[in-house]
Amino acid sequence: MDHSYRANMAGNNNGARPGRQRPGFSHAYPQPDPEPLPMREDATSRIFAFVDDLFFQAKIQETARKLNVKLEFVKTEADLTDKIKLNGEEKPSLIIFDLNHNTVKPLTLIPKLKSKLKKTSVIGFLSHVQGDLKQKAHEVGCDMVLPRSAFSQNLPQLLRRHGAPEDEEVVN
Repeated sequence: MDHSYRANMAGNNNGARPGRQRPGFSHAYPQPDPEPLPMREDATSRIFAFVDDLFFQAKIQETARKLNVKLEFVKTEADLTDKIKLNGEEKPSLIIFDLNHNTVKPLTLIPKLKSKLKKTSVIGFLSHVQGDLKQKAHEVGCDMVLPRSAFSQNLPQLLRRHGAPEDEEVVN
């Protein structure tokens, strides 16, 4: 079979006309990373995460490290309660849930936490095809539910906003 017709086409664009792309496949322009927060020695963890995926834990931890935000991963409700007690008076500003977590049941734990920690934001993430789970998470008190990809994309801004001490204003 003669494939010389491909040589006549503009490079390796599979027959697309020059200068045109398929709709919805334009270049994504990444947002600039937010500035790191000032380093504080006395900082307590203001953000806790129920995430059991080790690769995703590493991504979240690295992002938090770059932003000088203290974040701790917890495995159980008791673990979270113990770590909150270590913080003393300061309540967490954010709790992150992998809504597909294997060891805790997020849909039963979120209402308990929301009743105890009224000012704490709860953000959950899931697969983009889990519409029913997203609806249920909103119903039980999750403040924001994002697909995993959107959560990853907005992670620096979320950590910066919730990781700053309450007396500081964070400007995005």
